Amino acid sequence: MTEKQYHSNSQPLNQAAWALTPKAKPFIVKEAPYPSPEANEVVVKNYAVAINPCDYMLQDTAFLDYIPYPNIFGVDVAGEVVEVGSNVTDVTVGQRVIGHAFGMDSTFTRHGGFQHYTALLSSLTCPLPADISFAQGSVVPCALSTAAAGLYQKDDLHLQHPSVNPKPTGKTLLVWGGASSVGSCAIQLAKASGYQVLTTASPQNHKQCLRLGASKVFDYRSESAKDDIVRALSGTDFAGVFDSISKLSTVQICVDIVHALKQDRKVITTNPVPEEVSLHGIEAKAVLAGTIVENEVCEVIYRGFLPEALEKNIFQATPEPLIVGHGLGSVQLALDRVRQGMNAQKAVVTLGASS
Repeated sequence: MTEKQYHSNSQPLNQAAWALTPKAKPFIVKEAPYPSPEANEVVVKNYAVAINPCDYMLQDTAFLDYIPYPNIFGVDVAGEVVEVGSNVTDVTVGQRVIGHAFGMDSTFTRHGGFQHYTALLSSLTCPLPADISFAQGSVVPCALSTAAAGLYQKDDLHLQHPSVNPKPTGKTLLVWGGASSVGSCAIQLAKASGYQVLTTASPQNHKQCLRLGASKVFDYRSESAKDDIVRALSGTDFAGVFDSISKLSTVQICVDIVHALKQDRKVITTNPVPEEVSLHGIEAKAVLAGTIVENEVCEVIYRGFLPEALEKNIFQATPEPLIVGHGLGSVQLALDRVRQGMNAQKAVVTLGASS
């Protein structure tokens, strides 16, 4: 695969928010190559892009040493398909879609989300129903892929796959951080897979977690949170823990809960497990969202489950988008907003004139 440069007057003019050098701030908006699709790709004209913590972390630390510069970041997009590759048969030009862009998993700028046109793998693209706005839809893809990787991959929790008509498993999953974007997806996926879900959140977000399908919500700030959760899980057929927050304190308490239950279950995290965590012999491991394209999980989620689940409102686009600004010039502002911390919202920048 080679980077295609913008030369032809017949191609749309593309612009992007560029990271010109490692750790550079702010992003610079300027012309970018138009990303004509490879065989298994679609090109989407973006109308909304969402911001993830990994975006500002990459800007702050340049922690991915394989990424060349200048580059274009961004992993969550929503827009309209304008071109499809020669092998693509299940996505059509003109469709409203959401997509998980490989802005952190690719060395090609064509795959970054922070631009007007992005090349997406068709397998990470899903139709967006007309009653869900682009801003709402943009909050889903990367969080969904991350949750799906942790819940379903064989080396992770390996849960029963989701369905719009799930068969109860009789098992219970703990999702730490149920009001976060990844936690919100994990609750809904696990519920759609037939699992009872216990989760944690601030009291003001308990109703939201219950609405998404959690059976019980605990205040993570309570001094008795660990003991309360252990009591609730005791005697259950326990499926494991998905820690969507994954900082030192949350990983440690999740490991401590599994240890107290004396069950051989995994703790799955969204960030690398800190070396300071006392594991007590418990397996704790991090997942990467992009790994689902290497196995059956991608097809299960983006083709088998999500399109119908969105259409029937079985899966909801959550958390609520916080629209920080309009246009690529607002991407840096949105990253700075996410740096400050988000509560049951996800920062979004709108692009173009559509809704």
